[in-house]
Amino acid sequence: MELKPKQYTRLSQLQPPPKLIGLLSCGIFSQLCFPSMASLPHYEAPTIDVGVQVAEFSPIATDPVTPPDSNPDALEQLPMVNELEDVKPTDWAYQALKSLMERYGILSAYPDKTFRGNKPMTRYEFAAALATTLDKIEEILANAIGDQYVRQDAITVRRLQKEYATVLSQVRERIDNTEYKAAELEANQFSTTTKLEGQQIAGITGGSSASSTIVSRTRLNLITSFNQKDLLVTQLESGNNGSDAVGAEQREGFNLLGSAGLFANAGGLDYSDYESNLKLRRLYYTFRPQDDLAVTVGAKMAPRDFIDKNSYANDEALDFSSGIFLNNPLIVQNQIDRTSGAGVAVAWSPKDSKFAARGLYIAADANQPTQGISGDRRQASVELEYAPSNQLKLKLQYTNAQINDTDINAFGVNAEYRMNLNTGFFGRVGYGSYKGFNTAINRNLDAHPFSWSVGLQQRNLVIPGTLAGVAVGQPFVTGDLGNATQTNFEAFYNLRLSDSVSVTPIFTIVTNPDNDKDNGTIWQSTLRTVFSF
Repeated sequence: MELKPKQYTRLSQLQPPPKLIGLLSCGIFSQLCFPSMASLPHYEAPTIDVGVQVAEFSPIATDPVTPPDSNPDALEQLPMVNELEDVKPTDWAYQALKSLMERYGILSAYPDKTFRGNKPMTRYEFAAALATTLDKIEEILANAIGDQYVRQDAITVRRLQKEYATVLSQVRERIDNTEYKAAELEANQFSTTTKLEGQQIAGITGGSSASSTIVSRTRLNLITSFNQKDLLVTQLESGNNGSDAVGAEQREGFNLLGSAGLFANAGGLDYSDYESNLKLRRLYYTFRPQDDLAVTVGAKMAPRDFIDKNSYANDEALDFSSGIFLNNPLIVQNQIDRTSGAGVAVAWSPKDSKFAARGLYIAADANQPTQGISGDRRQASVELEYAPSNQLKLKLQYTNAQINDTDINAFGVNAEYRMNLNTGFFGRVGYGSYKGFNTAINRNLDAHPFSWSVGLQQRNLVIPGTLAGVAVGQPFVTGDLGNATQTNFEAFYNLRLSDSVSVTPIFTIVTNPDNDKDNGTIWQSTLRTVFSF
């Protein structure tokens, strides 16, 4: 038989002669060589989920002198293939096994007369099996000179080895490099249970009646899982006390509707006005009593992490920067969300169901003896989600809170609609009741505020991989707070430079900041840069 060299683009195109198909396709190598592999350590490859799969090889010693009767995995020779309990004549590998037994007189089985053809085989077992099989062919060749079929197979193997020596060498080199990189990752990983993540937001901003400034916020996250069904979140945070043009106007007086506002987070940049001191921002633990139920308890929890999420407006590092477009200010109370607090949250998401439910209770001053978990600055919320299709999601919400001795009850609707893979719309609406003497502004309130926001998000606009959006909203529409109504406009264009770096030009207009017509109209532009790892 004449073999002519061929050019192959990948190893899967290699076609062995028919007599070797049984050896190469049914995993028989491992069965041929198991008796001789008893003296080799066996390896298993568990994986650790840290974002990438990392193979970790752990040797499990086997005893080469253990008799078959005391070792359930010891192998023995069977004279007939039909004696195997788990191999049937209808199996695709039956004829290959039968041919190997009759032609070569070799067939290994377990003491329970099973072949276990579907048992996983490691690379070590495959390498040893291949070497043992080739040795066996050489042995048969030396003792069976007249067997033309055996000689033909041996010659074919030699020619295949020669023809594909370069390809096999490349595969061997790639396997060696993979094992080296896996070992390096294992040796240098931060932790076997914890992932370290970081985010740095830096924005150069300027606008009307304000000088250009730099607003910065840094977060360091430790994400820990002990059994793949739980999550421990620890977040450290600091800023540079940076402010923007909108925030400068809203800082006048009581700062009612700014990023750190008393009634709403509706400033220009959500990541402004963060203290330079390093603080513990989040500390909570989530576990699952059952697959569709998640329970979270913690000393530092922010409501926005558990309710009022929206696919198109929910991340100040990715999409909109103003708090009015990140959350409903009546449902997510800024005085609690901004500082976080101790509490509990529950999320129920039945499998294959159109419904989901969430609830939380968080107290911002639970560590203070005069307040505790039931004192002032506390929030209880429930949310029911209905998703009739992959395109539409609706969330009905209710919040009961006490902030600065004012009793708050608010209802909200969060909606999103995906027109296609690139285009989506979102909207939030809220209506509430604020009653009582507010100790922060030193006046009695009997207000019924209304809030709303709508927007559009577009992916791959002009440049592939980009994200753009535009939105408008009013955070606190009421005649009982201020002499006008603040209105926010925002447009952004997010350009991802790499997996770790993105830049986003942002343009913002705010009319009547803090519901005060004397503040006029403020515009500002921002170049937001986000570094993450």
